[in-house]
Amino acid sequence: MSRFYFRQLLSGRDFAKADPIAGQMVNFVYLIGDRDTGECVAVDPAYGVDDILAIVEADGMHLTGILATHYHPDHIGGDMFGHGVEGVRELLERQPVKIHLQREEIPWVKRVTGVSDSDIEAHDSGDVVEVGAVRCTLIHTPGHTPGSQCFLVENNLVAGDTLFLDGCGRTDLPGGDPRQLYLSLTQKLAHIPDDALLYPGHLYSQAGSAPLGDTRRDNVVFRPKTEDEWLRAFG
Repeated sequence: MSRFYFRQLLSGRDFAKADPIAGQMVNFVYLIGDRDTGECVAVDPAYGVDDILAIVEADGMHLTGILATHYHPDHIGGDMFGHGVEGVRELLERQPVKIHLQREEIPWVKRVTGVSDSDIEAHDSGDVVEVGAVRCTLIHTPGHTPGSQCFLVENNLVAGDTLFLDGCGRTDLPGGDPRQLYLSLTQKLAHIPDDALLYPGHLYSQAGSAPLGDTRRDNVVFRPKTEDEWLRAFG
């Protein structure tokens, strides 16, 4: 068995099963780690924090960090449409670890969740978070939010709301920038090979993952050939 530990968990199905908002939002939470050392990190833990930690424990792993793709409450907790969503703040009360964020996203995460600077590890694009011997490369992909980030690990791209199998993250929420998202999709992620598997932040397609080359071929966001064409279509 490979020492690489990777789990994709769907809200409302694999955890937070009784939470109607979790079921409606169909968020993915990812667990990434090293089976040999038992260390793992959680990507975007929200809704059922106790459920997520129970899965980690049942798998014989222990949580050593949080990777957050961006500040929206359905990914890290906070107030969403007047409903309180569990997330990183509640998780840290149970398991004090660092939240790994792009610098640009820190003030947004603090405002939404109430976590403090001491809870956060600030990063720049290209930084690597090591989980045992497993290396997670952080890629700053602004556009959906100022500090959105994707994670490249073992030729898997965990993309949050930057890129879905069909479509991409919206840019009309606070901090969104359509030009920055275009540059993120066409430049920041350009070096990721076609055979990498894309894992999005939501189940917005029939499948939960796909080769990035298939997404580049089939996803409508890659059809425009220039920035102006893209902004006219998606800006």
